[in-house]
Amino acid sequence: MKAVRELMQCGVDERVFPGGVLLVARHGKALFFEAFGRACLLPERPMTTDTVFDLASLTKPLATTVAVMILVQQEKLNLDQTLASTIPALGGTDKRQITIRQFLSHTSGLPDYRPYYKRLIKLASSDRKARLRDLLVGENLIHRPGLVSLYSDLGYMVLEWVVEDASERKLDDFVRDSVYQPLELRHLFFIPLDKGKPREKQHFAATEHCPWRDKTLNGEVHDENAYALGGVAGHAGLFGTAKDVYGLLEELLNACTGRANTGLFHRDVVQTFFERHSDVGSWALGFDTPSRPDSSSGHYFSDHSVGHLGFAGTSFWMDLSKGLIVILLTNRIHPSRQNERIKTFRPLLHDTVMGSIPG
Repeated sequence: MKAVRELMQCGVDERVFPGGVLLVARHGKALFFEAFGRACLLPERPMTTDTVFDLASLTKPLATTVAVMILVQQEKLNLDQTLASTIPALGGTDKRQITIRQFLSHTSGLPDYRPYYKRLIKLASSDRKARLRDLLVGENLIHRPGLVSLYSDLGYMVLEWVVEDASERKLDDFVRDSVYQPLELRHLFFIPLDKGKPREKQHFAATEHCPWRDKTLNGEVHDENAYALGGVAGHAGLFGTAKDVYGLLEELLNACTGRANTGLFHRDVVQTFFERHSDVGSWALGFDTPSRPDSSSGHYFSDHSVGHLGFAGTSFWMDLSKGLIVILLTNRIHPSRQNERIKTFRPLLHDTVMGSIPG
């Protein structure tokens, strides 16, 4: 793994990111787990393997999607349910026939992004979630459901609504009690802004110096819409360490492949979520798959792989055939989101990892 170590250090030296943590494991055995660079530039703090990251859009697979998995297992949701049968408020709109499956696979027809926070931030915090849902009800589709793959934060805002309606719990409470606590993952969590200062603040990787909040974010969600919603959302808001991200991914991988696991996730359900369900785009259900020839996973992850990226500089890829998990957590948007060097770094890193694994 010498080449991997050198490449990660090169990433720091060439300012791809101030710091990062890389974890590589195969068949339940860690092959590489090291930290590089700095968690914060000013005041300077070193990155450690225990650093907590804003996981950004990894919230989609690691919180919202696994919550849907549990609800499917509990027969409280069905992947082919339509919104009309799930959320009555959406029954009279053009979104009434969108299925849970289409939201998970980013084929709902909803837009990718809207800066809702600009409107929500003007309201009392207690009124924002209800107002967001009014905005989602009024949002027009830009494609017919099922015809176009468009990565959509809005789709996962709706899925949060679906999860909360079906479970009768807030998303963060439901996924904590149903997934993270049973797996003893104490370092996967949301940080609701109404509950005061975040825990372990000194261990957070800093993110952007936010121009409209006028501060460098440290233990406060970076995504503007998630922030306006109080820190908890279906598309962003999850924080975690590389070790606990691995703990959840290993459980999913073992459930999928039949290796020893806790039984929290059913094998057939996980296999269903890890498969592509449409010829449109590269998405499975909540997870991406390698898009050839320019996947962030590089050239050597098999077609039986799933992964996801996060805007803040986080990612994971799992090769189901090889029993391999690669987790890269960085603070690449610290201090500015204008740094996009990670786009070329990720595939190079994954190719280097694959070339360094014996056998």
